[in-house]
Amino acid sequence: MSEETVPLTAGAGQPTGLLQQMEELMAALNAELNAELSVLGAHLQAGVRRRAVTRRPAEAPLSGGCGSAGVDRAVPRP
Repeated sequence: MSEETVPLTAGAGQPTGLLQQMEELMAALNAELNAELSVLGAHLQAGVRRRAVTRRPAEAPLSGGCGSAGVDRAVPRP
């Protein structure tokens, strides 16, 4: 069996062969992932805005923070 050595860099320090292909693939995957995350972020923001606009008063958070029928309990402070 013979072993072949493949140079990892060309004369100007640029990667060649398999290393270059891997870097190009990683760059393409990174760009695609960023695009998908942008779309997901836009969809999430649209959903948040849509829920804020369509929220009915019955769905509004209760004031007082305890959630029991109008009974507010004092929380002791340390």
